Amino acid sequence: MGTMVEFQRPDGKAVQGYLAVPAHASNAPAIVVIQEWWGLNDQIRGVADRLALAGFQALVPDLYRGKSTVEAEEAHHLMTALDFGDAAGQDITGAVQFMKTRAPKVGLTGFCMGGALTLLGVTQSPDIDAAVVWYGCPPLDYIDASKIKAPLQGHWATQDQFFAIDTVDGLEAKLTAASVGFDFHRYLAHHAFANETAVGPSRTPATQFDPVWAQQAWDRTLHFFGKHLG
Repeated sequence: MGTMVEFQRPDGKAVQGYLAVPAHASNAPAIVVIQEWWGLNDQIRGVADRLALAGFQALVPDLYRGKSTVEAEEAHHLMTALDFGDAAGQDITGAVQFMKTRAPKVGLTGFCMGGALTLLGVTQSPDIDAAVVWYGCPPLDYIDASKIKAPLQGHWATQDQFFAIDTVDGLEAKLTAASVGFDFHRYLAHHAFANETAVGPSRTPATQFDPVWAQQAWDRTLHFFGKHLG
């Protein structure tokens, strides 16, 4: 369904990304999708394809520059090597600006590591019209909530062993103090509950796909983006 494209960062460097477009792409709203720590793999391409089927143009920037993995240890290494400030301020901002040339409104969403980058990304780019965070949050000190102008939705797992649910309380307090509009939902689930590959013997301990909660979170996400992106 999608194809690889190239776009420019604000600093002029080129980045590759996976672009999925709906059947009627002309003037369709757009969403930039940020990968989990695994990289630009088939699962995150599938997220973009799903958004395209729902009527959105979807772009996944290749933050790891062609690398991806199924091994948790290597994924941790790739994530640790990633410059989060550069990814948020340059890769994500560039992806949003690129989609703004194709669409009247652009949203941002990300999962796990991508959820944390989504929260950083909305502080960097005033072009973002709405954002949805899936079970990922950077250290709260890194978030300048006064710079967030887009409405936020968040999906959080109460049993998350990677991002403690208590952190969400602190995030909510910070957003409220800065008068940021947000719509957060908590699910009795584990980390990566919306990742359909987090099942069976291949899944990482502490991650678990939950099809029921995933569907509810997706319904809320599509409704939210439909409301704010048109």
